[in-house]
Parts: sequence; C-alpha cells; structure tokens
Amino acid sequence: MKVSVDSDRCRGHGVCAALCPDTFELTDNGYTEARNPAVPVDRVDAVVDAAAACPEHAIVVT
Repeated sequence: MKVSVDSDRCRGHGVCAALCPDTFELTDNGYTEARNPAVPVDRVDAVVDAAAACPEHAIVVT
C-alpha cells in the first residue's frame, strides 16, 4: 500500500498527523506530507482511518 497527500486539497487541518504521526507530518508551511509513501503492513488500518478522517479528502491511498 502507498499513501500520498494531494497538496492542492490539503488545508493543514492536521487530523492525519494527529491520528498517524509516524506516517504524516506537518511541513513548515502547515500542510501535511507523507513521511514515506510505502505503508508498513502493521500501519495500514491507521493510515486508512487517517485518510477517512481527512476533512478535505486530500489523502490518496493506493
């Protein structure tokens, strides 16, 4: 599984970083980036939950 953040949609709410800080981080500009696009198997559920919680639907999980 891979994860990315659509920078055009992200508004910096930080919900994903709060729910899954080992996968998402806030940049100096206040927006979210994925730390590593490859999601470890043991983190899949947390990443999917974080994506579902994003108010802007900016997280892309493939």
